[in-house]
Amino acid sequence: MTSTGVTPTLSLIVPIYNEEAMIDELRARLLPVLEPIGSFEVILINDGSKDRSADMLDALSAADDRFIAVHFSRNFGHQAAVTAGLHESKGECAVIIDADLQDPPEMINEMMAKWRQGFDVVYAQRRERAGESRMKKGTAFLYYRTLRALTEVEVPQDSGDFCLLDRKVIDVLNSMPERNRYVRGLRAWVGFRQTSVQFDRAERFAGETKYPFRKMIKLAFDGIFSLSKAPLRLSIYFGILCAALSFLLGIFFIVERLTGHPGLVRGWASLMVVVLFLGGIQLICLGAIGEYIGRTYDEAKQRPFYIIARKSSRR
Repeated sequence: MTSTGVTPTLSLIVPIYNEEAMIDELRARLLPVLEPIGSFEVILINDGSKDRSADMLDALSAADDRFIAVHFSRNFGHQAAVTAGLHESKGECAVIIDADLQDPPEMINEMMAKWRQGFDVVYAQRRERAGESRMKKGTAFLYYRTLRALTEVEVPQDSGDFCLLDRKVIDVLNSMPERNRYVRGLRAWVGFRQTSVQFDRAERFAGETKYPFRKMIKLAFDGIFSLSKAPLRLSIYFGILCAALSFLLGIFFIVERLTGHPGLVRGWASLMVVVLFLGGIQLICLGAIGEYIGRTYDEAKQRPFYIIARKSSRR
């Protein structure tokens, strides 16, 4: 509830990490969209920013009690910030949006129209991705289709965290205790009535991306390992493949010896190729198993997914 005791219609969740160049423009773009809605709250999650973002968020929340600043004790990551925003939200529905304005706030009206039609999840699906390299577009294209092939859950292709969630969906997500979270995957996993809205993603208004290649790889692994046991099954398939190859090679060498016509010069090179091949398969399998064990270890420790240092708002 807001300071007036009224449950807001919309909670807007905005993760913030080193976005001092974006905050003023973000407010200017949000207010014309949100004010016609009536009752709303904007939850700004400061994910351990090292620039002036924290001070700017405090000033914004002090000037307008519809803006709530939540400050983490350190950087916990984008998925933790989204989760904290869902925990803090009080609205009948919530929209998750990044601060870089690549996801246009004007799409919120279209999302809410779908919500009023009875849909519980409305996710934004990208048609075009302006300002991104061919490599990033290509890897994103392959990733979403690989994820869909490996998992039993139909995660929508070319969709990020920009979405609208009904209150009952928020409550289900908030009840999930897991710490290695992949919000867009969990959003698909919970079900309910879902639909999409299409949009063309713009370039960043200012600043630099907060998802370099290393973080993109981690997010991709989070998606696969949190939604699928396929990597473990692949270990079995690799084992069967190696066993079949070994069996065929054994037959080949027996036939070769019996016929007395050696077709290969045997030496250390062919031996090293076989050893390295089998060693690589074993390391891949051990890595997949280790990833699951590590995630189980994280869950067993029961540490909080994030720590809130303070909040600044008048509610």
